Amino acid sequence: MTDVNHHLSGQLTEAGHRLKQRVYYEDTDFSGVVYHARYLHFMERGRTDYLRLLGVEQGSLVLEEDREGLVFVVHRMEIDFKSPARMDDILTILTSTEKAGGAKMILNQEIRRGEQLLIAARVIIAVINSAGRPRRLPEALAARFLAKTQEVFGAH
Repeated sequence: MTDVNHHLSGQLTEAGHRLKQRVYYEDTDFSGVVYHARYLHFMERGRTDYLRLLGVEQGSLVLEEDREGLVFVVHRMEIDFKSPARMDDILTILTSTEKAGGAKMILNQEIRRGEQLLIAARVIIAVINSAGRPRRLPEALAARFLAKTQEVFGAH
């Protein structure tokens, strides 16, 4: 990764991606507890930085071989809210790939405070072209998601 700020994107591990985030006042309700919809923001940051460290720039996902375009959209999300986060907590967002192939990916995400599991989510991502039609995830790209990240991309 050539970006000198790559540490802001978290790190790839053998298990997937790890990103640290602090809970700010803007993330909480009047009682200082994280508002439920903010967890979606934290998970989106985790997914985006996971892609970034895998070398996938979402803003320019046009493939050289076909110019068809490649877009990832959330198709379905299952979330279990286990315990609340609070203002000033340091959270760890974990993202890993369960499946990558065909016209979808399945990512598993967790949000933890230390060792305590706060949120567990399963995210189904549809792969579409620039016209909004389903398309196959290219095999080389699927391999990036499925590989042990330490072995393929090195530690960041």
